[in-house]
Amino acid sequence: MESYFTNLANAYNQTMEQADPRVLEYPFMDRPGLNLFGTLLYLYVVTYAGPKYMKNREPFNLRKLVVVYNIVMVVMSTYIFYEFLASGWATGYSLLCQECDYSNSSHALRMVKVCYLFWISKYIEFLDTIFFIAHKKFQHVSFLHVFHHSLMAFTWWWGVKFSPGGLGTFHALINSFVHMVMYTYYGIAAMGPAYQKYIWWKKYLTVFQMTQFVVVFSHMANITIFHDCKYPQVFKYLIASYGTMFFILFANFWIQAYTKRSNRKKMEVARENNGDVHVSNGVHSCAVANGHSKHD
Repeated sequence: MESYFTNLANAYNQTMEQADPRVLEYPFMDRPGLNLFGTLLYLYVVTYAGPKYMKNREPFNLRKLVVVYNIVMVVMSTYIFYEFLASGWATGYSLLCQECDYSNSSHALRMVKVCYLFWISKYIEFLDTIFFIAHKKFQHVSFLHVFHHSLMAFTWWWGVKFSPGGLGTFHALINSFVHMVMYTYYGIAAMGPAYQKYIWWKKYLTVFQMTQFVVVFSHMANITIFHDCKYPQVFKYLIASYGTMFFILFANFWIQAYTKRSNRKKMEVARENNGDVHVSNGVHSCAVANGHSKHD
């Protein structure tokens, strides 16, 4: 048993020796322990401590704070998107095979900085869940929501630590653009009922997010299968898995939120119409309330 832990410690040390030394100047990038702790703390708060604390309390009124938060996130996402473009994706990066530049050139260091900022933004986005819990909107704290937030925050630390640049940042570029649109929607929604008419495009936002995952998976699958690109293999498979898993989860959300809901509404309308006809014709002997017979 002792030799097992010794070998495990040696393997860990050897792995960490391959990390990018340029990221050591950034806070929290020395060892993975704090990143693991932060992710586990988030999971504890949003799945247990938060709901328990709010169970017998009235929802907080944080509308103004949430509006400001979403504006900040739109600005931050826009800045990150621009920096990904300026540090590589609009200045020479290739969609077919882009290896990570480990030099100390201005472009390479700029890419390191935006990768780090992208990871930090994933922790800031934990506030999405905190606000849901504070408002007692527990239905929004779904497996999809929590899984997406925790996985991105945890895994991106490793991406920054070992490969802050190259092909692995393409999905971050796309994700930042999607979040520009997403937080714009959240911000408008948080302004209250008077502004709901401006977010008629809610379901198209889900389609937009699903399209993101198709693009990410296609990009990484093409590189992995058809191009011998020097990049940590584990990150290639992880990013392709992002695209696959999240597409399936978001597709399931679409089915539950829109397809099945639409079918239920159609059935209710049909039942109400049938009920009205039966009553008016004197055929149905029992009263119908809200489209449901009292026999139902």
